[in-house]
Amino acid sequence: MQKILIVEDSPIVAKILLHMAKQEIEYEVVLATTFAEARLKCSEHEGEFFAAIVDLNLPDAPDGEVVDFTLEQKLPTIVLTGSFDDERRESLLSKGIVDYVTKESRYSYQYALRLINRLRDNQSIKVLVVEDSSTARKYITGMLRRHLFKVVEAVDGIDAIKVLLSNPDIKLLITDYNMPKMDGFELVKNLRCKYEKFDLIIIGLSAEGQGSLSAKFIKTGANDFLSKPFNPEEFYCRINHNIESLELIEKIRDVANRDYFTNVYSRRYFFQKGEQLWESAKENDTPLAVAVINMDNFKELNEQYGNSFADSVLKSVAEILEKTLFRFVLARSSGKEFYVLLPGLDNIKAVMLLDKVRGIVSRENFMTSDGETYVTCSMGISNSLHERFLDQVASAETLMKHAKESGKNIVFGEEDEEQENELG
Repeated sequence: MQKILIVEDSPIVAKILLHMAKQEIEYEVVLATTFAEARLKCSEHEGEFFAAIVDLNLPDAPDGEVVDFTLEQKLPTIVLTGSFDDERRESLLSKGIVDYVTKESRYSYQYALRLINRLRDNQSIKVLVVEDSSTARKYITGMLRRHLFKVVEAVDGIDAIKVLLSNPDIKLLITDYNMPKMDGFELVKNLRCKYEKFDLIIIGLSAEGQGSLSAKFIKTGANDFLSKPFNPEEFYCRINHNIESLELIEKIRDVANRDYFTNVYSRRYFFQKGEQLWESAKENDTPLAVAVINMDNFKELNEQYGNSFADSVLKSVAEILEKTLFRFVLARSSGKEFYVLLPGLDNIKAVMLLDKVRGIVSRENFMTSDGETYVTCSMGISNSLHERFLDQVASAETLMKHAKESGKNIVFGEEDEEQENELG
């Protein structure tokens, strides 16, 4: 587990930070009370620290020497200080700290700790910066990288569209207004034909003094707007606000797409996502496997041990399937049956993977009043891209039924069926 370095000489503040850290972050905290101790801790835990929260004025480092040290160690650094000083703040921000927080209240410490979580999550968020000025682009990308965002760049609107097509995981786009070939307004209008406001966040920028620019950007489809020049705190606040709104919407969407009982994806989401992957597989001539998994002895468990036990087994099997198939789309069809979408896998690879999963499920033991009992699953896999996605699912269902008829606890793929037909 990565660690967080906290350097604070006040026993009261240190106690508050340590207490709140247990509630706010999942990292192990290493406390140092002096600059000398901070250096020692970094030596003892070399390469283990993710970030640092440091007091600006320490008894053996009264002029912020500890900040220079943690930055030299390549640690994202949040500075705590007892008083606000504009000149000192500007100096520290120019050095590359993450933020400058005054020790005013419990909320200040909470804010500093939550920044750690923000930095952690930012590592998986890709941002596109669209700016024709290399100087401005370098400045903006530098600010984003300081907060650990993954950053890609484009020099104008046309270039931005190309970059987006090759990086479909981009979550945030920051675009200048005045650019050659395609300006910021045209870029936003083009992007909003494909991306909704909570699929891709767009923030407009401009150094031009027209007060109507911000309104025009918003009306064109941007989520937010910043006038140049902007100070770092304003920039980060706007970025974080929009990212957190996006994450909240994604959580709501995810909950809506989940099966209420097992927490895997719902049947509705499976068919929605399946249609998209099926169309992509057709268009790009890439493999797409669809699997149907059916628990063999669920009815018997229900009759022998009751609904409560059978339901607990169903949830456990769902957890096993989700853990072993985490790279793919797992959904509950209904009752004791599950669906899986496996893009990129041909029939041989899909059968091999599902057979391993089948073995894991069959070896899981469940305790009953009579002792141990086990669960098995029959599985069918189709790789044939029929005229409709529904037909491919129906084909996988048929193969699953063949698996049951062949003795249960078997994975049946299309090649198995072909061989059976040849033998027949």
